[in-house]
Amino acid sequence: MFTGIIESVGRVAAMQPRGGDMRLRVQSGKLDLSDVVLGDSIATNGVCLTVIELPGDGYWADVSGESLRRTTLGGLSIGSAVNLEKALTPSTRLGGHLVSGHVDGVGEIVSIREDARSVRFQVKAPDALARYIAEKGSVCMDGVSLTVNSVAGAAFDLNIVPHTMQETTIHAFRVGTRVNLEVDIIARYLERLVLGDKAAESGAKAEGLTLETLARNGFL
Repeated sequence: MFTGIIESVGRVAAMQPRGGDMRLRVQSGKLDLSDVVLGDSIATNGVCLTVIELPGDGYWADVSGESLRRTTLGGLSIGSAVNLEKALTPSTRLGGHLVSGHVDGVGEIVSIREDARSVRFQVKAPDALARYIAEKGSVCMDGVSLTVNSVAGAAFDLNIVPHTMQETTIHAFRVGTRVNLEVDIIARYLERLVLGDKAAESGAKAEGLTLETLARNGFL
């Protein structure tokens, strides 16, 4: 698990295709790796990756075919900047929100405008994720924990303060930039929970949160 508070911006140093998946080397910049061991997790642009080698200036990780299909990692290139965060510990301050590092889909930046000293980004999420995104709720974008300012259909606004712009890769985003999105973990599990016994049926889908649905599944 992670908090969505970025600890360092790293750089992609190598990308090695491995028969349908990929081995990735990241130079970790100022990220302190002194307490990292093989098998530990590091969120890389919001994707939870397992450390398999520690060459001294960063780490190697395997990226599965599933991760390549569901995230933007396959579109990186040598020198690409990536947001990095080590897995949280019991003593970590939870300054953001609980983030699993399991990306739900890829969104796109559709507009950027200045808002006082901040910058307002509008992001278009995949339609299937729209129901999980709520005004003043949390969303993780490329590993950064952010608050949703407003929602319009599958599009939502994010207000990025100067510190976050400086300490993450967001300052380099442009209209058309594709971003990894992870919705709030509670929303994902709640939708599954309200299915009740239907969750065991193949192809079962949530009907939406209505009083009738809650009552039928024993929540009222």
